[in-house]
Amino acid sequence: MKMTFSVWQSLVPAGLILLAGCSPEPVKVTTSPPPPPQAPPPQAQPPAVAAAPAAAPAEPKDGLPPGLAKPPAPFAGEGWQSLFNGANLEGWRETQFAGHGEVQCASGVILLKMGDPFTGLNWTNEFPKMNYEIALDAARVMGSDFFCGLTVPVADSFCSLIVGGWGGSLLGISSLDGLDASENQTTKFVNFETGRWYRLRLRVTEGRLEAWLDQEKVVDVNTADKRISLRPGDIELSKPFGLAAWQTSAALREIKLRRVTEPAGPAKRAL
Repeated sequence: MKMTFSVWQSLVPAGLILLAGCSPEPVKVTTSPPPPPQAPPPQAQPPAVAAAPAAAPAEPKDGLPPGLAKPPAPFAGEGWQSLFNGANLEGWRETQFAGHGEVQCASGVILLKMGDPFTGLNWTNEFPKMNYEIALDAARVMGSDFFCGLTVPVADSFCSLIVGGWGGSLLGISSLDGLDASENQTTKFVNFETGRWYRLRLRVTEGRLEAWLDQEKVVDVNTADKRISLRPGDIELSKPFGLAAWQTSAALREIKLRRVTEPAGPAKRAL
């Protein structure tokens, strides 16, 4: 069948319309929206600094408790001669006690380490037998017995001033008439502190023994009718002049000697 031109003309627009209605939807080209602005990275924090560990207790200087750094008090009176140079043990030797501890010398102090039972020193030079005064500072560093056994000549005999013995508190002279420091008229009990210096002074004159602890007179005995001797045993190795400690670490310093002619004061009246 033939179409007339007019009919064709009328059909073309319709076809175009039909084709337009069947064409697929155009592809939508989308762009992803820009990502939201990111928060700036957090400011770098400085690394945490570990807390400094608690300081360990200071080591005792030269093996001594800090309290023993206190300087010595001056010596009253005149004529004192030093027997310890503060630098070494010149003029001294270690007492050959069985089981003795180490002896050290530093910073003006002699340290007698704990022995089993004794540690001590002997003076190797000449020492008077009568009419003299000996003084020193002594301290208990560790232990619970005597930190100073000061052995001295008395004419042709010897005795010891015991400081801190028999459990830590006894003070007295060994021996008088065969009775040691815990049994005779010089027996005293003192609460000795560990790590504290004590100034000790012993005066030996004709017929008298006098001793001081710091400023207090603690021994005043008429020896004219007394038998003076050492307690039997190892302490005899301290003759004629020596210093010792018993199962205790001790510190010694400022060991001084002077000559005297008479007792320091009138005799103590007998009770």
